[in-house]
Amino acid sequence: MSVVFDALVVGSAPAGLSIAAALCHQGLNVAGLAKAPPPGEWPNTYGIWCDELEPMNMTHLLSHRWQNSVSYTAKKKILLHREYGLFDNLKLQSHFLEQCERGKMSWYQGTAAGIEHLATHSCVTTTEGTTVCARIVIDASGHQPALLKRPQNDRTAYQAAYGIVGTFSAPPIEPQQFVLMDYRADHLSPDERQEPATFLYAMDMGKGVFFVEETSLANSPAVSFEVLKDRLNKRLAFRNVQVNEIHHTEYCLFPMNLPLPFVNQSVMGFGAAASMVHPASGYMIGALIRRSPLVAKAIAEALNHPQTSPASVATIAWRALWPTDEIRKHALYLFGLENLMRFEEATLQAFFASFFQLPLPQWSRFLANTFSTPEILQMMLKLFAQTTNDVRWNLIRSAWGDRNLLWEMCNPKAHYLNSAHKH
Repeated sequence: MSVVFDALVVGSAPAGLSIAAALCHQGLNVAGLAKAPPPGEWPNTYGIWCDELEPMNMTHLLSHRWQNSVSYTAKKKILLHREYGLFDNLKLQSHFLEQCERGKMSWYQGTAAGIEHLATHSCVTTTEGTTVCARIVIDASGHQPALLKRPQNDRTAYQAAYGIVGTFSAPPIEPQQFVLMDYRADHLSPDERQEPATFLYAMDMGKGVFFVEETSLANSPAVSFEVLKDRLNKRLAFRNVQVNEIHHTEYCLFPMNLPLPFVNQSVMGFGAAASMVHPASGYMIGALIRRSPLVAKAIAEALNHPQTSPASVATIAWRALWPTDEIRKHALYLFGLENLMRFEEATLQAFFASFFQLPLPQWSRFLANTFSTPEILQMMLKLFAQTTNDVRWNLIRSAWGDRNLLWEMCNPKAHYLNSAHKH
């Protein structure tokens, strides 16, 4: 029989490399499977608040940092008083790969096509005919996972963005500024303002180069790239800014409200495959870095028992990734997302104006997903108390319309019971 690895990670994007590095750090014998094994180019930009990286001593992996962080909403400029950073993708990838290489990780090239679960290990077969076996298989292949199964979603909401890095006839934002979201819409016609709202996400990259990106926070169906490009061009033209040279074009599209995967399957998931995208913001990179060591430690402890089945190891890993409080929070964040998608533009802007007026520790930890459920509820009550009547009425109406999500928040263990029953 061919070698049986301790773990096989499917995928080589940030999710795959972060969990692979953490597993190698645990001393496990790890294999990776990817269409193009690393190193390789990561085309998207990955931003993160610097205070999320400081406890992990990883700020040296950033290519840019901005202290002048702002949002524009409800015609107000809101100073965020929080430093934002942009990863150097090559440095971040190298950071993970160095840990993988210290663990002597083995990489296989191919696409996962099927999996067979045996008594003590699982074997993944690729479309190219290669078979790789491991005691636990971790699918980190993205929001359309190769091996994982999840419930059907009746209405998938997508975050979509079109952005360019380049030079301009005049600065599109203030020098040395980072704009988290600019919802000002004076450049749009009254009819366009009735359509799903979009915002500008932008940063001064230095030396006359800027990154500007028109973004739809979440919508079903997704706002098209054509609409986003048109809105970005209109926004720039309204400010008398022309594009001189484009260095890079970014297209971003991913689901925000995927249900949690079935947790009784013998495959573990990580990253977007495991619904780790923050439903209220679209961020995930910080969660990957924080949570991969905890999941890897749980897997390593489970593998200490030589005859443990893949199903048993996966069960332990799933509970490490999605304990009951994380399931509660996921339901609350989905509830919040459903609210935002129903809001008209004026209500949406009023909501964010109130949100960023909350104390910095509250809104920052909400976006980082480092709050406990009681802390999130306390924050929501404070927001409800200080926002506008229009926002309050819409929140009350949504609480009834999305009561199933609130019920899931109150009964997180039902997810495990329902998963076992349905799958």
